[in-house]
Amino acid sequence: MAFITTRNANVQSQSLRPNPASGASKSAQTPKQSSFAASSKIAKQKSFEKKAKKYKLPLGELAIFTQQLASLLSAGLPLVQCLEALQDQTEDPVFSVIIRDVRIEISQGSSFSNAVKLFPKAFNTLFISMVEAGEASGNLSEILMKVAGYFEASVKLSKKVKSAMTYPIAVIGLAVALVNVLLIFVIPVFAAMFADFGAKLPAPTQFLIDLSDFLKHNFFYLAAGIYAAFWLTQKFIATPKGRRIKDTMLVKAPIFGSLIHKISLSRFCRTYATLIRSGVPILRTLEIVSAASNKVQIEDACQEIAKHVSQGGQVSDVLASNAYFPPMMKHMVKAGESTGNVDGMMTKIADFYDVEAEATVSSLTSLIEPILIVFLGVVVGGIVMAMFLPIFQLGAVAGGLK
Repeated sequence: MAFITTRNANVQSQSLRPNPASGASKSAQTPKQSSFAASSKIAKQKSFEKKAKKYKLPLGELAIFTQQLASLLSAGLPLVQCLEALQDQTEDPVFSVIIRDVRIEISQGSSFSNAVKLFPKAFNTLFISMVEAGEASGNLSEILMKVAGYFEASVKLSKKVKSAMTYPIAVIGLAVALVNVLLIFVIPVFAAMFADFGAKLPAPTQFLIDLSDFLKHNFFYLAAGIYAAFWLTQKFIATPKGRRIKDTMLVKAPIFGSLIHKISLSRFCRTYATLIRSGVPILRTLEIVSAASNKVQIEDACQEIAKHVSQGGQVSDVLASNAYFPPMMKHMVKAGESTGNVDGMMTKIADFYDVEAEATVSSLTSLIEPILIVFLGVVVGGIVMAMFLPIFQLGAVAGGLK
């Protein structure tokens, strides 16, 4: 019994000892895995660093970054420490690299404005100019808070417009897809059936059959032609003449022209008011407003205003002679100049046009829904009626009485 007990104890002790072979295997695999993970991480980091210079930061993310940076600076934290905190908490890996590089530049003695200028796609002209104004005045946190409010207002209005346009675009896209399916796959079945009748078909039915036959045999060429036309249009719009024609046509568009006009006026007034209130010189303000407007009419007006102001004139003089700006805006700007409160009047005008734009979006949404329903009913219903018309006249068509 003692021998058996001793033997069992020896067996148990041997089973509890680590296996040298398995330990060696694990130790041999672990460095490979860790090396692969490290090389993969380095490759991703290099990819993010390569994208950083050309990375265009969405305005919503820039608004959040500006708001958080202003809050941290208001709490008394140093700028480098604020950027380090924002770098750690951002979920965008490319933007994290951008913040890191900006922080390193500042740590090496560069100013914040010069550091963000290295990434012009991520930080727009308005942000850079506001940072310069904040550094000059020594009140960077307050000015960043103002520009954050401006970005948030722009993002809010943009989201409302996009959400209003999503529904009609989706419905029109589905309608186009449905009509193409009917023309390419369904109508040929009816055409083969009607061909056995040996009689002349009604004009709407014959038109749809001919259209279906054309699409079926020329769909690739038609799609290529549409793509080529779209590409050429984009190239033409990129030219100064094409851009001017596009902006003029957009403002004169029957349904969306008024909305586009109000949004551009709101952006002009709010940008101007934000910059002037932050202490940016008026000529520099007009340059930034012109670049941020993305509208030829605003750019022309800013150039004219800058020329007029440099000669001792006032902004309201140019607005009064420019048909792009409504009379209400001209009178309010003139009143602001008389009272020395141009930025306050511009802010009120921007608020007014924001409300007007939101009301226009709501009315367009309520108006577009019945229009789309009627459109779908006419198109789809017309196709169905045209294809069933020979069946309604089946006796006359089949007998060749006409």
